[in-house]
Amino acid sequence: MTIFQKIIAREIPARIEHEDEHCIVIHDIQPAAPIHLLIIPKQPIPRVGEATAADQALLGHLLLTAGSVAKKLQLAEGFRLVVNHGPHACESVPHLHIHLLAHRQMTWPPG
Repeated sequence: MTIFQKIIAREIPARIEHEDEHCIVIHDIQPAAPIHLLIIPKQPIPRVGEATAADQALLGHLLLTAGSVAKKLQLAEGFRLVVNHGPHACESVPHLHIHLLAHRQMTWPPG
């Protein structure tokens, strides 16, 4: 069981920004920006490269949720969404999640 599954099951506390039947949005405990949220599907998918066509609606829901939460937080000036896959991308939890980062100037290229 991953740390995210434990948060979803309320075995570990988290600061929840949003929750619905498909996902939970929490504040990252080690933020890389003044606003750093994690959009986590309740159905575990280990990583984006392992998602299947059956996960298409859920993946779309995660992106729509990111947009909805960004609008709620008034992030009209911009935000970045990041999905890590594997150790070279700094994946730390093998449970797909989207980072939403905002309120600082992002650089390009990332990383």
